[in-house]
Amino acid sequence: MEHIDVAVIGGGQSGLAAARALLRRGLRPVVLEASGRTAGSWPRYYDSLRLFSPARYSSLPGVPFPGSDPDRHPRRDEVVAYLTAYAAHLGADIRTGCRVGAVRRPRRGGGFEVELEGGGRLAARAVVAASGTFGRPHRPALPGLERFTGQVSHAADYRRPAPFAGRRVVVVGAGNSAVQIAVELAATARVTLATRAPVRFAAQRVLGRDLHVWLARTGLDAAPLGRLLTRRPPARPVIDDGRYRAALAAGRPDRRPLFTDADGAGIVWPDGEREDVDVILLATGYRPDLPYLAPLSGALDGDGNPRHREGVAVAVPGLAFVGLEWQRGLASNSLRGVGRDAERIARHLAAGLPRR
Repeated sequence: MEHIDVAVIGGGQSGLAAARALLRRGLRPVVLEASGRTAGSWPRYYDSLRLFSPARYSSLPGVPFPGSDPDRHPRRDEVVAYLTAYAAHLGADIRTGCRVGAVRRPRRGGGFEVELEGGGRLAARAVVAASGTFGRPHRPALPGLERFTGQVSHAADYRRPAPFAGRRVVVVGAGNSAVQIAVELAATARVTLATRAPVRFAAQRVLGRDLHVWLARTGLDAAPLGRLLTRRPPARPVIDDGRYRAALAAGRPDRRPLFTDADGAGIVWPDGEREDVDVILLATGYRPDLPYLAPLSGALDGDGNPRHREGVAVAVPGLAFVGLEWQRGLASNSLRGVGRDAERIARHLAAGLPRR
């Protein structure tokens, strides 16, 4: 069995940031990426996706986001190219096509055994779970959804509006992706955005400057707000330059309260109206994708979510997490913020591992 310092599970933005931080502390991480490329979930997001943060605030540590205009909002494919180049620049041991099936404690000694699907094992002194959330789309229990005979999709499966042209679509959700997808679809389909509460907006520009300038200057972006949260994190407002608020005000798409029932090809709105619908598209977010940690007692709670304090496992020494929403603060699962959290967990792990 191959013996390594740290197994970093996931080769997207979180895993790459963790690898860099570990290398800086003299450790030898091995990054295990299930897919064939080091870009995380970005290649699978919808085609029109743009970052809400400007390029100057969208970098991992050590390599600025490229381009002549640092104030532009990069597209999905730019992020893919950036992460691919970052991985090549890193000089870390990155192994693609390596999906982790399970992480266990060995029968003798300390550390971890990392089992790969298809065979193969690694003995690691520490493990960083950085596999993100895209593999675990959240599908809430909505009234009557199990009886709906039309198409039910998740935003994870959405790429472009063409397949929905001319159809009746209900997008469920009130976050950035829900609003962005609903507005895009409304150009070619009849779309309603269904939400439990009115959509909340945050201005993209405040006092003539991008919102992220103020988040950085005030220190709010890096503040340890995660430790103040005792329940599920609050919903984020939709960052808007004015176009999304205007689209909803014009009814393209219209916004309605969440339907109260579904049956056959139809749904029932709160006012009692029944309407036939072709597609219900769930833009209802994701949950941490960590099934490989199930064999580790105390690593996950009953819902499969990590038990941690600012990225450090509370019951499994040597295990850490990177890239969780609100892991430490507002920007923890973003390009601009994940590096700070990676540095913290790398420092913690290095302090607990004796030098070889």
